[in-house]
Amino acid sequence: MRILITAGPTREYLDDVRYLTNASSGRMGYAMAQAAIAAGHQVDLVSGPVALSPPVGCQFHPVETTEQMMQACQTLFPQCDGVIAAAAVCDYKPKTRVAGKMSKTGDGIILEMIQTDDVLASLGNSKGSRWVLGFALEAQNERENALQKLRRKNCDWILLNRPTAIGAETNEVELLGQAGETIVSWSGLKSEIAKDVIGWISTHLPSSSVSTSE
Repeated sequence: MRILITAGPTREYLDDVRYLTNASSGRMGYAMAQAAIAAGHQVDLVSGPVALSPPVGCQFHPVETTEQMMQACQTLFPQCDGVIAAAAVCDYKPKTRVAGKMSKTGDGIILEMIQTDDVLASLGNSKGSRWVLGFALEAQNERENALQKLRRKNCDWILLNRPTAIGAETNEVELLGQAGETIVSWSGLKSEIAKDVIGWISTHLPSSSVSTSE
C-alpha cells in the first residue's frame, strides 16, 4: 500500500517571528512512518516542524502552517490507499498576520482568532474508496468526543489517546470503530504501538484500495 501519514504540530504566525503552536513531538507519526516502511509499504510523510529525522525510505514533505499541510495532503492523497492522520494541527490562527515584528508597547494586546482549515475533515470527505485513520487526543469525555470526531470528519477509525502522550516515548491508545466499539487497545513504546497499528491495517485491508477513476 501507499500510505499518507501526517505528523507533528503546525505553526500559525502572529508576525514574522512569533507563532502559535502546540507541544506535539511528532514521535507517534514518525513511528508510524517507520513501521509502515519496515512492513513494505510506500510512505508519504507530511510533517510539521519537529526535532526528528524522517525515516529512511519515505517521501518527506516538510510544512509549517496548517494551510501548507492541507495543500500537501490534498495533492498526495489521491495517489494513496489511505491516510494515518497523526498530526496535531492548530485549530485557530490570528485573523491578521502582522508584517515584520510587533513592538512591545507596555500594554496588553487582544488577538482575534479564526479557525484554520480542517485537514482531516477534508481528507475524510474526499476519501472515495480510500481509508482514513484519525487521531483524537482528548482530556474530557474522551470516548464521546473521539467518536464525534470520527463521525464528523468521516473517518473509518480513530485512535484515542490522552495528553500524557505529548512528548512521551510511550502511549496508551484505543482503536475505535464507527459503531463506537473498541476494536483493540495497545500500550507501550510508541514504536511498538506503531508496529501493532500497521500490522492491524495490513491484516484488515486489501493491498490497494485506490480508485483509478477518481
